[in-house]
Amino acid sequence: MRLRGFLFFFLWVLATTPYTAAQTQPDVVLITIDTLRADHVGCYGYGRAQTPALDRLCRDGIRFSQAFTPSPITNTSHASILTGLLPSTHGVTDFGVPLGAAHATWAQMLKQRGYRTAAFIGAVILDSSSLAPGLDRGFDFYDNFPNLPKSAPRWGRVERRGMDVVERAIEWMGRNRSGPRFLWVHLFDPHDPYEPPAPYDQLYKNSPYDGEIAYADAALGRLLTYLDRQARYRSSLVVVVGDHGEGLGEHGEETHGIFLYDSTLHVPLIVKLPGAARAGTVNNNQVRTIDILPTVLAQLQLPIPKELQGRSLTPSLKGESLPEIPAIGETDYPLRFGWAPLRSVRWENSKFIEAPRPEFYDLVADPGETRNGYEPWNPQVQAARALLAEFRAGAEPGSAGKVPQETLEHLKALGYLGSDPGQTNVPEPSLLPDPKDKIELQNLLHRALMADEGGRPDVARAALEKAIALDETSAVAFLQLGQIELAQGDYAKAAQHLARARALRSNDAAAAWYHGQALEKLNDLAGARDALNEALRLAPGQYDARVLLGRVYARLGDAAAARDQFEAATLLRPKAAAARVELARMFLAEKRYADAASQLERASQGEAPTADVYRLLAESYRGLGRVEEAKRAEAQAASLLKENQAP
Repeated sequence: MRLRGFLFFFLWVLATTPYTAAQTQPDVVLITIDTLRADHVGCYGYGRAQTPALDRLCRDGIRFSQAFTPSPITNTSHASILTGLLPSTHGVTDFGVPLGAAHATWAQMLKQRGYRTAAFIGAVILDSSSLAPGLDRGFDFYDNFPNLPKSAPRWGRVERRGMDVVERAIEWMGRNRSGPRFLWVHLFDPHDPYEPPAPYDQLYKNSPYDGEIAYADAALGRLLTYLDRQARYRSSLVVVVGDHGEGLGEHGEETHGIFLYDSTLHVPLIVKLPGAARAGTVNNNQVRTIDILPTVLAQLQLPIPKELQGRSLTPSLKGESLPEIPAIGETDYPLRFGWAPLRSVRWENSKFIEAPRPEFYDLVADPGETRNGYEPWNPQVQAARALLAEFRAGAEPGSAGKVPQETLEHLKALGYLGSDPGQTNVPEPSLLPDPKDKIELQNLLHRALMADEGGRPDVARAALEKAIALDETSAVAFLQLGQIELAQGDYAKAAQHLARARALRSNDAAAAWYHGQALEKLNDLAGARDALNEALRLAPGQYDARVLLGRVYARLGDAAAARDQFEAATLLRPKAAAARVELARMFLAEKRYADAASQLERASQGEAPTADVYRLLAESYRGLGRVEEAKRAEAQAASLLKENQAP
C-alpha cells in the first residue's frame, strides 16, 4: 500500500510540474492549417464544425483570440511564420520568389541548437523546388512533391490529404525518436475546392468548407494521439496557426488573396507550452503570426535575432498585458490581374487600408468592416500612412516570380491564376484599378479556373464570357479562354483569344507560349516561331517552349536553329527525354548513329523514357552494327507500348 501510494504521489507530481529549462529541450511541433478562419473553430465559438483536436489544444494551451497574418497568400504567409518577418522584408511576395539566404528560418535556428528538423507539406504551393524555394533551408528532411504529369490524379500531384501528410510525419518521427525534434506539418485541406472525404462530405453536405476543417482537425487529432502514445505530447511545445482565412463571400470575395479584411487576415493561434503551463487561458491582445518565432525562441531560452520584426509574447503568456503594436497586412496578388496592390494597418480598435480608394474602419462600432469612414485628416490614418511609408523604405525590391510553365499548371490546379504578374513596378499603384471594383470579375475568373480544372470546360467558358462582358480589357480572361479552346482543339479561336491577351499585356510569357502552340497547330510556323521566341525572351527557362520552338525551326528548314533550341532544352532538364529524342532524330537523318545513341542512352536513364526512345535507340544500334543491343531496345519499346495500351 505504501509503495502504491508513493507511486501515485510521484506520478501526480510529475503530471503537475511545469516544464523548466533544467529539463531536456522539448520537441517543437508547428502545425499550419491552410485557409482556416478563426471564427470557424469550435473553441473560438463556432458550433457548426466539429474540431475536437483544436479544442483540446485550447484546453491544454493558450488561445489567442486576436491573431493576424500579414498576407492572405499561402507561400507568403508561411514565409512570414517561418522567418518572423513581414512580406516586404523577406521578399516572398509572389509565387516562385526565393526566400533570401540572409533571412534565417525556424529550422536553421533550431538545427544549430541540436534539433532534428523535418517538414511535411500538404500542397505543391510550398514545394521548395518550385513555388517556394528557400523554405526548406535548415530542414534535414523536406517532403516535396514528386514531378508528376498533369494527367496524374490531383491527390499526390498538387495536394495531399491531411491524413497522408500526418502519416508521413509520424513515419519520420518513428525513424527519428531521439530528440529534440522540430516538426512542421502543413494541412492544406480547407483550401478550395472544398472536397472533404467521406464521411465528412455527407456530414457537411451543405457546408463543405466546414467539412474540410473537420477533416483537417481529425488529421491533427491523429498526430496528437501519436504524440500521446509516445509520451511526447505533454513535454512538447505545440503551435497551431492558420496561415490565412477565407472570404466566403464577405465583401464580395469568395476565396482569398485580393482583400485585406479580417475575413482573410484573422486566424486561429493556439500555443501549448511544455507541461501544459497556463493551460486553458485566453489572450485577447492583438498579436501577429510573425510573433510566433520569437516567442518560441524565448520559451526555449534561445537568443532572438535583432532583425526579427515579430516580438516575443512571453510576458502575455504569463498573464501580463503587452503594449499595442499594429498589424501590417500586404497583398501583391491583385497585380497578377493588373490591379492595385493593397496594404493595411490594423490596431485593436481600427483599421486603415491603403488602396486607390482608401478605407478606414472603426472595429468597435463596425467589426464587419462594412462602413468606410476614411478621412485624410484622421490622426490614425496619418499615422498608418507614415508607418507604411517607413516599411516601404526598408522593403526589399519587389520581384515577380519567374515560375516554369510546368509549375504554373500547379498554381492553376490550386486555384491561383498562373499568368505573369504584369505591372509589378508601377511607380504609383493608385493609378491601377481598385480591387474593390474588380472583385466580381475575379470571382468569375476563379470559378472558370476551377471548372476547367474539374473537367467542365463549358462551365468555364460561360464564366469567362461573362468576365469579358464585364471587362473587355481583362488579359487574364482572354488568356484563360484561349487555354480552354486550345485544350478543346479549336485552334483558330484559341489563337484569336491569345492574340488579344498578348495585345492587352505584352509582357506575359504564358500568353506568348500558348499563342505559339495555337499557331503551330494552325501551321502558321512563322507566327509560332515569333510567339515562342517572345515567350522565351520573357521567361528563358521554359523547357517545353524550347522543344516546340526547335520543332518549328525544323519544319521551317532551319536545322541549325532547331539544334540550338534542343541543346538548350537539354541543359535546362538534362534528364528529360523529349529534346534528346529530337536531337537523335536529326542525327539519325544524318547517319550519325553514335551521336544519336549517346543522346538516347541518356534519355533512357532519365525521366520516364518513352517507347520512342527505345525504338530510335534500336535504330541507332543497328546503324552501329550492335545487333543484340538493338534487339533488346526493340523489346523494351514493345513492352512500353503494351503498357500504354493496357486499359
